[in-house]
Amino acid sequence: MAQLTLENPTDLLRYQLRTALTMEDDSLAALGELEAAAQSAEIKKMFRHHADETREQIENLHRVFELLEFKDTTAPSPSTKGITRQAESLIGKTSDELLDQVVLSCALGNEHYEISAYQSLIVPVQAMGVSDVLQLLQSNLDQETHTSQELHEMLQKVAG
Repeated sequence: MAQLTLENPTDLLRYQLRTALTMEDDSLAALGELEAAAQSAEIKKMFRHHADETREQIENLHRVFELLEFKDTTAPSPSTKGITRQAESLIGKTSDELLDQVVLSCALGNEHYEISAYQSLIVPVQAMGVSDVLQLLQSNLDQETHTSQELHEMLQKVAG
């Protein structure tokens, strides 16, 4: 049975890790949809590369569960579901000429959510002093931050 009340910092960390795993699974699915909608070969390639990184991030999260001796499960991530629905809605009403700008904007919004999720996970892990877990989460955050910068630069290029 799922825990209904978060009663201590460990409960919160466990739950946030579970939602982070769902977040990355959702992101991986969304990247395929964004790639399919993109018009530019360069942007499609960017999404494929980020999908590969997302798979690495998922593996890092599985390793975090193992290191912390938490049950490796997911929890609902309504935020990423909403971000995906927003992207689908925008893509559905956008002309082909504007699709690259839309998919980049949608991906950038998702990256910002992922960055904040990892920042929120890193703080309690730092307090716990679990350096191997911290390294895995920091690696994921670094990839998300780099991807955000790449998306922003590409968006400026496309919109400019």
